[in-house]
Amino acid sequence: MIIKFTKNVKESQIKHIENILKNQNFTTSYIHGDIYKLLIVIGDTSQLETKRLNVYDFVEDVINIQKPYKESSVKDRKKVKVGKVTFNDNNIVLIAGPCSIEDEESMDLLVPKLKEHNTSIIRGGAFKPRTSPYSFQGIGKVGLDILYQISHKYKIPVVSEITDVRDIDLFVKNVDIIQVGARNMQNYVLLEELGKTNKPILLKRGFVNTIEELLLSAEYILANGNQNVILCERGIRTFENQTRSTLDISAIPVLKKLTNLPVIVDPSHAAGHWEYVESLSLAAIAAGADGLMIEVHENPEFALSDGQQSLKPDKYFALVDKIKLVAQAINKKL
Repeated sequence: MIIKFTKNVKESQIKHIENILKNQNFTTSYIHGDIYKLLIVIGDTSQLETKRLNVYDFVEDVINIQKPYKESSVKDRKKVKVGKVTFNDNNIVLIAGPCSIEDEESMDLLVPKLKEHNTSIIRGGAFKPRTSPYSFQGIGKVGLDILYQISHKYKIPVVSEITDVRDIDLFVKNVDIIQVGARNMQNYVLLEELGKTNKPILLKRGFVNTIEELLLSAEYILANGNQNVILCERGIRTFENQTRSTLDISAIPVLKKLTNLPVIVDPSHAAGHWEYVESLSLAAIAAGADGLMIEVHENPEFALSDGQQSLKPDKYFALVDKIKLVAQAINKKL
């Protein structure tokens, strides 16, 4: 960290700052330059409240070189394993299924088809947080029971979204990946408790959150011991209303640079319309995403939630064929 002082700073004021930092076990080095007077702070500054230093009128700027999300800072690229499925730089993992689990029969009809077309993980919402309290909220624990049965019947991992910290044990028992949705990205109590589990966590970026806020949310999970975190870009809120959200394609390479965690994309929630899902999916893979999470439904027109953004199976299968071509072009395996 570098502290830049104003031109009229006094030596006693610099000494005061040095003493504060030394009492917190930091090493300091003062540079009296021709233009700037700087104090170099050496040590783990990730836990230092640097903004407090700005309360001094003789401190002009504080430049924190160390990133606050130290657990996910780039070192060796992390591999997250879910059964036989591995999220890493060499693979593209396809996650597909309905937005909401409606009944066992529809899952039995859909899942075998998805598995035959390169789908590695099945998604399905049991508890659905909705903007309106009158919208379909999911079928709850029954939905998780169905997912559990589907997973064991077809030997395929499953993922579902958790909405309440009190349901953690239920999710640990029934699913292979616990999803934290956009609305709960900053539910820090939930994130801390998930960090105490050994289940892979799929963390979605909030639609009004920055990349750094996403990484700091991931840090809550990582810092509590769970290193199996998968980041998901699902679109951010902008002034544009032709899509549900604006898919931030640039977030993919940025996250790849800043963090060692796998990065996937949810084009369905970003688009909000099924006809845009294919283009966004291909763009995401070309930009370096490690996987996609796509909503697929046998009869989207009768879906209880988000039917307008769900692909019919035949359209999804055609998309998978195109994904294979893009994956081949960038030397990734599907």
